[in-house]
Amino acid sequence: MHYEDDDERDEHNGHAAKGFLAGILVGGLVGTAATLLLAPQSGKRTRRQIQHAGLELRDQAVSSVEDVMDQARASGRRISASVHEQATELQERGQAMVDEQKERVATMVEAGKKLAKGSNN
Repeated sequence: MHYEDDDERDEHNGHAAKGFLAGILVGGLVGTAATLLLAPQSGKRTRRQIQHAGLELRDQAVSSVEDVMDQARASGRRISASVHEQATELQERGQAMVDEQKERVATMVEAGKKLAKGSNN
């Protein structure tokens, strides 16, 4: 897949991560339901197993969410650094243009002074 820039890639990764999390949750719910329906053991034992499976699913979901959040933070830091770098570059280029124009104006003022001085003589 070809991406135009980092923002598109980050957006795609975010969507993929959301899909992954949704898959984990749906899979966990389906597995829990199947366990309930197909369990040959006692209800008490089945409830313990379901509770244990639910806790494991919760832990996996929390871990996945933390991973996605870490990725989002890292993307945010990269984007922020890139914006800062571009702003600094634009500021430097702008200052260079201002300095160049100041030099041109100073040169023109000096030429005007010389011309005025020459016409007075």
